[in-house]
Amino acid sequence: MTIVPRQGKQKGASGGWFLRLVPSGARFSIVSSRTAPDFPPTTPLVTASRRNFLETAAALAAAGFVPRSLLAAESFPPSAVRVATPLIRARPCVVASANGLRGVKVAYDRIVAGEDPLDAIIAGVNIQELDPADQSVGLGGLPNADGVVQLDASCMHGPTRRAGAVGCIEDIATPSLVAKAVMDYTDHIFLVGPHARRFALEMGFTPQNLLTDKSRQDWLRWRARLNPRDARLDFDGDVKIHFHTGTINMNAVTTAGDIASVTTTSGMSWKVPGRVGDSPIIGAGQYCDNSVGAAGSTGRGEANIKACGAFLAVEFMRQGLAPEAALLKVVERVIAMTESRLLDERGRPRFDLDFYAVTKDGRYAGVSCYEGSSFAVCDERGARVESSAFVFRRGERPR
Repeated sequence: MTIVPRQGKQKGASGGWFLRLVPSGARFSIVSSRTAPDFPPTTPLVTASRRNFLETAAALAAAGFVPRSLLAAESFPPSAVRVATPLIRARPCVVASANGLRGVKVAYDRIVAGEDPLDAIIAGVNIQELDPADQSVGLGGLPNADGVVQLDASCMHGPTRRAGAVGCIEDIATPSLVAKAVMDYTDHIFLVGPHARRFALEMGFTPQNLLTDKSRQDWLRWRARLNPRDARLDFDGDVKIHFHTGTINMNAVTTAGDIASVTTTSGMSWKVPGRVGDSPIIGAGQYCDNSVGAAGSTGRGEANIKACGAFLAVEFMRQGLAPEAALLKVVERVIAMTESRLLDERGRPRFDLDFYAVTKDGRYAGVSCYEGSSFAVCDERGARVESSAFVFRRGERPR
């Protein structure tokens, strides 16, 4: 009897599957990387199917991303094939900035259910991106000086060593998904401005006005107070004007020890149009290495860029430092690289910067410049907020 292989490919959730043929009676089945080579031989094998692909496509469509055609989405470049990593049993864990408390639970549940780590954490940050009440990322983010919401995001997928990013993208609420589309469907890493928006539209994303009434009112209050001698009437002096560098970073490790990271933001409020912070810069706003772990940041991006903070944190962990010790050293490096105008007379920063990290075996940490910050984490003990380690006491913050 002639044995005929069962034909077909399944598009992976993060750029492609590692495929192999497994005997199944008189035929062969295609098996994904999550069943081989990362799990022990005793783990049941799962046969890939077009139904799995359609379910994945439906989930992306719900978040605003619809591939132009299923046929195009099923094809992927050879570089997307998963890179095999040594067999390991890790403790699943998701760590994020404090505003990601809802997201880490969603991401963790998806990871323990077997979903790809990057898909899981992007689903986690989508919660904030699509929440109009959250003025730090996505829909409802605080605009630049011209009153335009410009978003940045980047992501990395440890198993395939791939990354994607977008900067200054407008009218798309989920820049994290656009960054992933750059990773999945192009041979590039970073797209910016109008061209990033055009790419998103070509990939099926739906444009929308990201400036909510609340964010618009905050921008009007800020603009009215720029010059007391102009013709604009000031708002009530008791009304607080929001200034922030709101961002969400999320990092994860699976049971198999696979790593992923993502950072998304609307950037510094009232920024100069075209300003890009650390969030979409690979190695600054986030970074992951599947043999070590992942790290990311929120806060003043200009300070972090000069130290390549996320990359440096992963390198310190590679040298054997625990996550907390690695992040504390990164903060020290950032301060050492900061210009004097942003430091007080004792060398303390006049800004906030927070880092988050997780290792391949599931250890995690959050660190900030000053006492009082917190971060979100979810593991077998559930989702919670924990206090960040810090370099300076709360009372040492410059006034």
